Amino acid sequence: MTKIGYILIAVGFLYGAYLTSLDPQLVQWGRFLPTLLMGFVGVALVRMGTKQESQAEHKIAENIGAIEKSIANIVAKTTQLDADKNKIHTYDMRHKVDKMLIDDLNAFVDARETIGHVYGLQAYADVMSHYAAGERYLNRVWSASADGYIDEVNEYIAKAADQFRQTQDLLNSLHQAK
Repeated sequence: MTKIGYILIAVGFLYGAYLTSLDPQLVQWGRFLPTLLMGFVGVALVRMGTKQESQAEHKIAENIGAIEKSIANIVAKTTQLDADKNKIHTYDMRHKVDKMLIDDLNAFVDARETIGHVYGLQAYADVMSHYAAGERYLNRVWSASADGYIDEVNEYIAKAADQFRQTQDLLNSLHQAK
């Protein structure tokens, strides 16, 4: 379904572009509107296919596993960075954040929509609120590290670790309640 949708979008766009290029002064609306409709149908098919795929049983289980694994890694690594913050040179902290956390942060974000499918939108909002706060604090750590602000690096790595811990605790409580 998704492939057909993409084909309809492409054909609709290309044929619509062709039709509008025939006469620079006048668009042949009788021929153009069906191409526009074709594009809209393609978009609808892509959205339906993507939704069905994301709600497939195996995909949900896979994504929940990725979420749990990535948040566990993020908590462990930010806790370790917080514990080692006095041993890490301020200017090096941003490199540590990039090296240690980027893959897990991306894995969590890639699978995050499954939280809403499994636990509901309110749970998704609650989880993502803590996660986003942790991410913002990591961004502050990175920026402060680049600028050499040691106090801010030390303060916000602790705050990031705390927000990610809260994210993990909330996910664990949702998992146990289900």
